[in-house]
Amino acid sequence: MHSYKYIIIGGGAAGISAAETIRQNDKDGSMAVVSDEPYPMYSRVMLSKPNFFLGKIPFDQIYLKNKKWYADNKIDFLGSKRAIALNPEHKELDLDDGSHLHYEKLLIATGVKARKWNTEGSSKTGVHYLRSLEDGIGIMKAIKTAKKAVTIGGGFISFEMADLLKMAGLDTTMILRESYFWEPVLDEASGLMIENAMTNGGVKIIKNAEVTEVLGNELVEGVRLSGASKTDLQERSVFDTLPCDLIICGIGVTNGIQWLENSGVKTNRGISTNEFMETSVPDVWTAGDIAEYKDLLLEENIQMGNWVNATEQGRVAGSNMAASNKTPFKFVSFYTTSGFGISIAFVGDVSLGTDRTIVTRGSPEINSYARIILRNGEIEGATMINRSSEMNAISKMIEKNMKVADILEQLGDTNTDLKSLIR
Repeated sequence: MHSYKYIIIGGGAAGISAAETIRQNDKDGSMAVVSDEPYPMYSRVMLSKPNFFLGKIPFDQIYLKNKKWYADNKIDFLGSKRAIALNPEHKELDLDDGSHLHYEKLLIATGVKARKWNTEGSSKTGVHYLRSLEDGIGIMKAIKTAKKAVTIGGGFISFEMADLLKMAGLDTTMILRESYFWEPVLDEASGLMIENAMTNGGVKIIKNAEVTEVLGNELVEGVRLSGASKTDLQERSVFDTLPCDLIICGIGVTNGIQWLENSGVKTNRGISTNEFMETSVPDVWTAGDIAEYKDLLLEENIQMGNWVNATEQGRVAGSNMAASNKTPFKFVSFYTTSGFGISIAFVGDVSLGTDRTIVTRGSPEINSYARIILRNGEIEGATMINRSSEMNAISKMIEKNMKVADILEQLGDTNTDLKSLIR
């Protein structure tokens, strides 16, 4: 059995950020990174960006680390291996190749997986997801010969992929189960703004619909639909079946925490952690998309999947693993994207509930619209369409736990510079 001082499960943003931080504090402690992919660290963000996806930059630019970096930092990279069992009592980790590792300190940064589509025929060649480099390579290869594409689901992945598919010259249709894009995360006005941008960019959108079958033999030849309204389908008989040879599915993610069931590590939606990224088991930390953490700014437990958040959590976890002091994770998460001539930004916690109220800023009519989400007189988060420039000011208000009950009118007034309200 091989023994390491530090073992990191996951070779992405959180895992490698932690490894870098550990090395800054402990130059010689033995370390291994276990990854279920064979590749050194690469940018998942770049997978959905036009320059990479359309082959306008060298493929190798997706790699953020190379094999030499691992060697120079005395890190064993154990690629194409998956953790299948954890025994915290003996500090042992079992891998799917039959090997067993011993650790002193362990970080679980496994990330999340794309949720598999269970529709009849969804295993046919031509159905793709976008979560890993292999996924990206498959789509890049497919668009060279595909003519008609369908995207399933409404969210960041579907939005970005629809934009890229149109850039690649494909006839593209988006199929939504909901009555508008990104329901219920966004309100209808926001969703329709994004829809208008996409339809103006040549994407056809079918709402209130579901694919009941993927057509074709081994290869995708089309989809069969049900549930769509006549308004969305125009002449319904024409669209009962929709021809396509490429499908990209973005219907959410799964956490993949079943392997921890008998470990004693507390889980909920993800792996439960405190503000120091510590799990319920001594000497085991977690970070990144898989972590369901205690947010000190929002004063609630949340799970937030994005690159910047994962990198910062990895840094905090690595610091706490290698240093004697304890550093809390205190960070305002954000995500931005753009396409079809429109920018979208989320900051903080944008989930809604009965304890939330909304202040709107701008309007769909001027194509610039934000929803500032409040709880207990403080800003929890915001969604912004074509108002990304205000993200930093809103982040600062969240960071400072500002009470805003007495400035609601100014929050909604576009003539007021949000930076002037920070106190």
